[in-house]
Amino acid sequence: IANPDSARGDAPQAERMLREHGAEVRRFTLDRAAEAPRSKPERMVVAGGDGSIGPAAEVAGVADVPLAIVPVGTANDFARALGIPLDPAEACRVAVTGEETRRLELARFGSRPFVNVASAGLSPVAARKARGLKRVLGPFAYSAGALGAGVGARPVRCRIGCDGEPFFDGRAWQVSVAVTGAFGGGATVDADPSDGALDVVVLEAGSRARLVAHAYRLRAGRVRAQRGVSRRRCRETEIRTDGGSGFNVDGELVEADRVLCRVQAGA
Repeated sequence: IANPDSARGDAPQAERMLREHGAEVRRFTLDRAAEAPRSKPERMVVAGGDGSIGPAAEVAGVADVPLAIVPVGTANDFARALGIPLDPAEACRVAVTGEETRRLELARFGSRPFVNVASAGLSPVAARKARGLKRVLGPFAYSAGALGAGVGARPVRCRIGCDGEPFFDGRAWQVSVAVTGAFGGGATVDADPSDGALDVVVLEAGSRARLVAHAYRLRAGRVRAQRGVSRRRCRETEIRTDGGSGFNVDGELVEADRVLCRVQAGA
């Protein structure tokens, strides 16, 4: 399953590299991924960025076959989080010859599947600022975008419920719903994609000095329960915002001010 619009533009080359390792290949574009199970595959491979993985994972789950990742996007956060080779040629070798699999959960933002993080607040603002920098800076575009967002963005007003119970009502710099917890070209929130639960993390609004500290911890993967950080594990979360920023869902910008996120264990 190839996304020809991926940042590095070489997703179609994955077919050739897979064949070089002895695979018989049928290629589908991402918008026709739902047709792939009809070919009765033994494995599925998705060549694209993080935003391509969720839809491909959903299809692989329907077909009940393993999914391999050939990371040819800008950030490739899912591959980094799971220890998948970042070199496309090596990833294709693993896709064909690899024998180790791991069963993971699949989350949904409304009906949209995702595998990393869905965020409101600073994350979508940073993603918009990073858009024009990707070709020049690659994954560092997200750091530059985050810096710009941190300087000028305002907190988002939100109300969050987890498994039908109130969790948070107030202003926040960022709200993240995490599966792997990886986002933004190297930032992470602590999450386990195998535990069958979503990790909801709120960076509560406060001074920009505290925001800088939170940003450092995000890059270092050390955002846990502490002053100014609220978190909850649940299977379902409803988020309502003031509509100021929309959401960043695995690197894709989605305009919404109310959403229900759910998780399916082992999907």
